[in-house]
Amino acid sequence: MTLLNLGCGLRYHMNWINVDFVSTGEGVLSHNLLKGIPFSDSQIDVVYHSHLLEHFSKADGINFIKECYRVLKSGGIIRIAVPDLEAISKEYLINLNRAMNIELNSEYDYDWILLEMYDQAIRNNSGGEMAKYLYRKDIPNKDYVFNRIGSEGRNLHENYLNPIIKKADRQKRSILSSIKSRVKRLYHLPKFVLRQTVFRKEYIVLKNELKALEIGRFRLSGEVHQWMYDRYSLSKLLNDSEFKNIKIVSAFESDIKDWNNYQLDSEDGIVRKPDSLFMEATK
Repeated sequence: MTLLNLGCGLRYHMNWINVDFVSTGEGVLSHNLLKGIPFSDSQIDVVYHSHLLEHFSKADGINFIKECYRVLKSGGIIRIAVPDLEAISKEYLINLNRAMNIELNSEYDYDWILLEMYDQAIRNNSGGEMAKYLYRKDIPNKDYVFNRIGSEGRNLHENYLNPIIKKADRQKRSILSSIKSRVKRLYHLPKFVLRQTVFRKEYIVLKNELKALEIGRFRLSGEVHQWMYDRYSLSKLLNDSEFKNIKIVSAFESDIKDWNNYQLDSEDGIVRKPDSLFMEATK
């Protein structure tokens, strides 16, 4: 079978065709999915993407799901994992009531669930407030946080505390600070040339537009969430795109043959992203 993993990040399997905006490993194809899926009509048996759809605007998400339908063979399967808006909303209400009743650790759990709801949508820098929370040496509600976001959150926390990684991060921040300092020396000019060495381009910007430029670049980078889905809106999106047999599944359930062998939604029997809504449908 031809298996397609879109927006794979670092989670991919060599039996699949793996695609991401930038190549994240050997054999991972680099492609901007806003420009469509780079395969012919009715060519793919399975299309899978996890925590990708919410990074598209609502309109772009509609077009993307139609693209998934286009490349699938008749009877082909689509499998989607997204953050579950319904579950997050229910968890927020639970923690709101706990916080109002001043229950043990309720303040910390309330703070975290608010970050889950909003931070990835409103942040203006990579990682946002969620990263600051995860990078704390002592997370007061560690079990709650890691149960919510799974192994990736735990790995981020533990890796950041690694002395070697922290040293590299300090060096990186020192370099960025030096660059910003040099830029600020030019603020007395009505306009200046800012050289971005990574892309070897020159931009003419007004001094009061620099912050807007930085934020705009970040928010167009693909990190932020632009829409959210629950079981109703996701099933409606699939139905409107002519998919059939739409159903909610668990991380371990699938009509995809040998699904659990690929360990894309789970690892050693543990769900990778516990905050997910998993859904499958057929063409």
